[in-house]
Amino acid sequence: MEQVVQELSVLELAEKIKNHDKIFLLDVREPREVAICTLDGAVHIPMNMIPLNMDKIPDEQDIVIYCHHGVRSLSVAHYLIEAGFDAERIYNLAGGIDQWAKNVDRTMAIY
Repeated sequence: MEQVVQELSVLELAEKIKNHDKIFLLDVREPREVAICTLDGAVHIPMNMIPLNMDKIPDEQDIVIYCHHGVRSLSVAHYLIEAGFDAERIYNLAGGIDQWAKNVDRTMAIY
């Protein structure tokens, strides 16, 4: 049975950042997308490189995964849970960086 992945809204993420909550922001977009815009403090590991970089992802804190709209990040979330990460600590950013740019940081480039 496939695990249900928790979703975090961009407003909830903004609140966590404002409160200095200990979170690991994982950006799974392609380098050309990251060049357009990114979230401060995010670690960039393209989706196709996740299996080779599992050691760079901490399993002792909450992980918020994002991409452009939330589709690739959802796939990565499922992958991490199946690889043994605690499903209670994995979050998919609903709407991705696109929603962040539209609802949180309106100065951010939209693509």
